[in-house]
Amino acid sequence: MGYRQRLLFMGLSDVAIVSLAVAIAYLVLSDLFRMFDSLVMFYILIGQIGFVIGLLAWTEMYRPVFKYASYTELIAIIKSVTVAEVLFFCSTSVVQYALSQIAIPPSFYLISWSFTIIGIGGSRFIWRVVNDTYRRRKPRRYRTLIVGAGNAGVLVARELTLSGESDYLPVAFVDDDPRILNLHVYGLPVVGKRIDIPEVVKRYAIAKVVLAMPSAPKETITDTLAICKECNVEVRILPRVSDLLCSDVSIKMIREVKIEDLLGREPVQLDPLKISQYLREEVVLVTGAGGSIGSELCRQIASFGPRKLLLVGRGEYSIFQIEQELSGKFPTVEQVAIIADIKDRKRIRDVMTTYRPSVVFHAAAHKHVPLMELNPEEAVKNNIFGTKNVAECAVECGVSKFVLISTDKAVNPTSVMGATKRIAEMLIQGLNDQCETKFVAVRFGNVLGSRGSVIPIFKRQIQQGGPLTVTHPEMMRFFMTITEAAQLVIQAGALAEGGEIFILDMGKPVKISDLAQDLVRLSGLVPHQDVRIVYTGIRPGEKLREELLTSEEGMGATNHDRIFVCKPTGHYWPVLSEQIKELEMVVTRTDYHCSKHDIVGMLQQIVPTYLHNGRQGEPVPETAANQSALSLPSLRFDQPQVEVSAK
Repeated sequence: MGYRQRLLFMGLSDVAIVSLAVAIAYLVLSDLFRMFDSLVMFYILIGQIGFVIGLLAWTEMYRPVFKYASYTELIAIIKSVTVAEVLFFCSTSVVQYALSQIAIPPSFYLISWSFTIIGIGGSRFIWRVVNDTYRRRKPRRYRTLIVGAGNAGVLVARELTLSGESDYLPVAFVDDDPRILNLHVYGLPVVGKRIDIPEVVKRYAIAKVVLAMPSAPKETITDTLAICKECNVEVRILPRVSDLLCSDVSIKMIREVKIEDLLGREPVQLDPLKISQYLREEVVLVTGAGGSIGSELCRQIASFGPRKLLLVGRGEYSIFQIEQELSGKFPTVEQVAIIADIKDRKRIRDVMTTYRPSVVFHAAAHKHVPLMELNPEEAVKNNIFGTKNVAECAVECGVSKFVLISTDKAVNPTSVMGATKRIAEMLIQGLNDQCETKFVAVRFGNVLGSRGSVIPIFKRQIQQGGPLTVTHPEMMRFFMTITEAAQLVIQAGALAEGGEIFILDMGKPVKISDLAQDLVRLSGLVPHQDVRIVYTGIRPGEKLREELLTSEEGMGATNHDRIFVCKPTGHYWPVLSEQIKELEMVVTRTDYHCSKHDIVGMLQQIVPTYLHNGRQGEPVPETAANQSALSLPSLRFDQPQVEVSAK
C-alpha cells in the first residue's frame, strides 16, 4: 500500500472514529442536546473531525509504521487530539452565540476527547498486536530462554520478537535479581536464576539460550556457559558493553559463543604511557604483517600513533588486506606495504636502510609443526636464517628495540619447528650482548583464531556433521586470544632492557577433547551421539605436554601481572655463531643433498634438549622434559600442558 492510499485509508478510518466519539458523547448527554437542531449538530461533527484530522496530519501522525507502534506514538496521538479539542472548544466559544443560545456542556468535550483517543490509539496498536501475533506463530521458531532481564535483555526480547529475520521465540527470562523473580518483563515471565537454567530448559522445552549480560564480568559469563553446556541447547551471546556503545541491539549482534568466552579472563590492562614512549612518532616495522599475530600487532601499534608503520610480508594479498584495513581505521598513520621475504637478506637490508625503523616486531615464521617435520630445510631457512637476516640488518641500521615472537614449543622441543624457534631465541640473546640494539623474545602458546587453529577446523567439522578429529584424548594446550597476545607482546616491548625472554600468562591449560565437546554442546548437539569424536594419534613432532621454561631458566615477575621474565641463559656466542654458519652452509649448498636426518642431527647439536620424534602416532617419550609442565602455582602455570591438534 502506497503512502497516498495509506493516508486515504487511515484518514477515512479516523473520520469514522471521531464521528463515533461524537455520537457516543451525544447519546450520553442526549438530554442536554435535545434543544440543538440537526444543523448545529452537523456543525459540531464537522468541526470536531476537521480539528482532529487536521492536527494529526500536521503532526505527521500518518507517517509512522504502526506495526512497530510504541508509547511514543501513543503520547503523540494524545497530544494531537488534546490540542485539537482545545482549539475546537475555543472556536465554539467564540461563535457560540451564532450557533445556539445554549452553551455546549464541557462534559461533551471530555467524553469526545476520551473516546477519540481510545479509538485512534487503539486502531494504531491493533496493527502491532496482529503483527506480533503473526510473528509469534511463524513456523519453525525456536523456543528461546533469555539470560538477564535487564535493559539489554528487554532489548533482545523486543528485537527477537519483532525482527523478521529471527527464528527465535522468546518464552522466558532467568535473572539473579530476587526482586523480579516470578514477575513479568516485556510480557515474559522471570522463571528463575542462572543456576536454574537446566530445570527451566526442560520445563519450557527450550531449544536456544541467549546470554544478554553485556556488562557482566568474564567470570559470570564463563560460569553461565558452564551451566548451559550440560543442557544440550544452542547458546548465543550478546557482545560486551564496549561493543554496543555505538549502535543499537540488532538480531545480527547476537553471535555464537566463542572459545574465548569460555576462558573467563578479563581484558588485558595495558600501560599506555610506557608503550607510547617507545612507539609514538617512531618508525615501526612488523614482519609477517599479513599473518594472524602480525596483523593484530599492526592494529594495536597503529592505535599508539607511530610516525610510520612498515607492513612487511611475503603474501601480497594478506599485506594488501591489512594495509587497506589500517588506512580506513587509522588515516593519520602512514602505512607502507612492503612485499619482502625475510630469507632475502639484500631486500631486508634495503628496506631497513630506506626507512630506518627504530622498533622491529619479528612475527614472520613457519609455525605448523607437522608440515615443518616434512620440510625441515624450509623451517631452518625461514625461522633461523630469516631471523638472523632481520636481526643483523636491524643492528646495521641502528634499530633500538627488536622483539621476537616465539613459542612454547621452543622449550625442550620435540619438533623441527620448536628447535628452530629455540635457536632463534638463542640467536637474538647472543646478538644482544654484541650490540646496542635491545633484543628480546616473547614466548607464548596457542592462539585462538589464528591460521591453522583447531577451532575453525572443529566448527567446520560440526557443520558437516562430524566426526571431530582429535589427536589424543589427553592432549592439552594453553590458549589465549590473538588480541591478548598482541597487546602483551607490545607491553613486553616496553619492559625490555635487552636479552630477556618474556613469558605471557596463558591462564589455565585446556584439554582439547573437552574443548571439542564444549563446541558440540554449545551448538545444541550431544557429543558422541549427534557428533562423533575420533582420536587419530599424535602427529609428527607433537608432544602431549608443552612447557614454558627450560630447566636452566628461572622465572621472575615484571611490573605487569600478565607478563613474566626468565633469566637469560649463557650461550657462548662464538660457538653458537659458528654452529649457525655451519648449518647455513649445509642447508644452502647446491652440490650436497641435505637429508632430514642431517638437519635434525645439527639441530640437536645446537639445542641439546631437542628430543626428535618424527614418527606418526608414536607416543612422546616419558621424560622429565615432557612428562609434566614446570609447576609454578603462584604464576597460574600450575597444571600440565598437553597438546592436541585436529586434522
